[in-house]
Amino acid sequence: MYKRIRDLREDLDLSQTVLAKYLQCSQVCYSHYEIGKRDIPTQILIKLAAFHHTSVDYLLGITDQKDPYPKAK
Repeated sequence: MYKRIRDLREDLDLSQTVLAKYLQCSQVCYSHYEIGKRDIPTQILIKLAAFHHTSVDYLLGITDQKDPYPKAK
């Protein structure tokens, strides 16, 4: 999971600071998410999935399908 969130960020050439600002946390906090030093809260996973247009399952490594799930009706 941690490698995936780092890879997605790097694919967009974004700094940790940019994502930390989006998530309303410090750069150090976000860095700890990426290296697995801190567990990622569910709400943060949801925000990261929305930001990267993917699913939480993809971030967690449950699937290799990057496409997000369709919204519920």
